[in-house]
Amino acid sequence: MFLLIGLIALGLSIPLAAKEVFWPGWLGPDRDGRVDYFKPPAPWPDKLKKDWSLNVGEGSSAPVVVDGRVYQHARQGGEEVVWCLDLESGDILWRKSYRVNYRISSPGERHGDGPLSNAAYADGRLFTLSVTGILSAWGTESGELLWRRDYANQFRKTQPAWGHSTSPLVDGNRVVVHFGSDDAGILVALDVKTGEEVWTEGEDGVCHASPILIELQGVRQIVEWNDESVVGVESDTGRRLWDYYLPHSGSNQNSPTPVHYEGRILIGGENRGIRSLEPILENGTWRVEENWHQRDVSLNMASAVISGDSLYGLSHLKRGQFFRLNPMTGDIIWEGPPRMGEYGTFLTIPGHIVALKDNATLEIIPAGEDAYRAIASYGVADSATWTGPVLLKDGVLVKDRTKLFKWSFE
Repeated sequence: MFLLIGLIALGLSIPLAAKEVFWPGWLGPDRDGRVDYFKPPAPWPDKLKKDWSLNVGEGSSAPVVVDGRVYQHARQGGEEVVWCLDLESGDILWRKSYRVNYRISSPGERHGDGPLSNAAYADGRLFTLSVTGILSAWGTESGELLWRRDYANQFRKTQPAWGHSTSPLVDGNRVVVHFGSDDAGILVALDVKTGEEVWTEGEDGVCHASPILIELQGVRQIVEWNDESVVGVESDTGRRLWDYYLPHSGSNQNSPTPVHYEGRILIGGENRGIRSLEPILENGTWRVEENWHQRDVSLNMASAVISGDSLYGLSHLKRGQFFRLNPMTGDIIWEGPPRMGEYGTFLTIPGHIVALKDNATLEIIPAGEDAYRAIASYGVADSATWTGPVLLKDGVLVKDRTKLFKWSFE
């Protein structure tokens, strides 16, 4: 009887723990930076406690957290490495590696030679995209390589100028990836179990932005910003529904992740401000209406997030400036001081915005206020970080250029 009760209790504890921290990829389960399981401490502590750190290698791929494990994609020497770690202790559960020949172009050397894409988890599988465009599916229990796909034989070049940084998107039993280079590419949906093609779409070149999966006017679709346009692709069939021409031009890269808000797509690019696009379905035909275009703040590489009724992000103008913007009108509510940095990742928690700056400083910003204010600030790494953090139930994971850190809120 006692054994049976113990086994039942153990069985129940596993899914409950999994629900507490489930971070399957870039910006979380819905790719919107929202963290539902984190309860802000009251008050915020003066400092954080370092639980563990590990030298996992170079790259800006963010950690994935599932069922008490951390999965980290990185680079050591000439190999890309996939780590599986125990979340609480940092102990290594398994490590796999494979050769990837790549050297980033100047002046990107300070960011290392990748990987740049964020891994994605689904149904016991971890999907990693190498900086050169190789998609691998790993069994999360043992690290077994389940299948691998690349489209190197279809394109003259297999990666964009700065390497692949678009992140695989899991859609049910499919994983969606854009393969190719700046010149030409293809959006592909693959079966998560076998790696077989389900559908392919387009010939546009790949860019650095990651796609999102949303529903617009009752139609489930993938919204992607490729090298030429912002597009909506029907999730089940791969049929292109709509597009809005917004090309990568010169050094003005297409990098930030699109944001979905009240049926609108908020998109911003280097030196091109931020736009609100509204795809509209009328009599079976889609069209796209631009609601507003705000030029006084402009996204470069950092993605923005919605908190409540506001858009928060980092404009690259004035050498980096946090901002809060009304997503319905495009009006700027506040701008922070200039020179805040080149990059930042934003997460949204109840009542606050959590921002990790590229100088390895984690800032806590109250949401909904009329002016910028940081109520807490923490140093969370040894070197610059261009990697998204993962908030835990009572702590945070942060990767800098080579190390992965776990911190607790004391």
